[in-house]
Amino acid sequence: MDERNVLGGPLEACGTDPVTGFHRDGSCRCGNEDPGLHAVCAVMTTEFLEHQRSVGNDLSTPRPEWRFPGLVPGDRWCVVASRWLQAYDAGAAAPVVLASTSERALEVIPIDLLEEHSVDVPGDASSLA
Repeated sequence: MDERNVLGGPLEACGTDPVTGFHRDGSCRCGNEDPGLHAVCAVMTTEFLEHQRSVGNDLSTPRPEWRFPGLVPGDRWCVVASRWLQAYDAGAAAPVVLASTSERALEVIPIDLLEEHSVDVPGDASSLA
């Protein structure tokens, strides 16, 4: 069965430049293979990236051995639900694309927190820096 998004609809693609997702298919689908729940389609901001680096989750440095390009503000990336919640608790939550966020994120994050940070991704993401 296909995963649904947190709104109950079909799970939309999160990002293909760079290609995101636990399965590196552009989607935040988790399936049973993803114990970390890379379920939240987040739009990277400077604040979120700096927070993640400060807690030992460096999302900015490329790691080719993991097919990870390193992220910059404006990139859309499927982040681990518990990491997004950790950033939320620290006041550094990244914006969330609800239609591209897997319903599995709700196992960790209440829907109202995700809705509080929901965005339509702007055509020019430079404003997110």
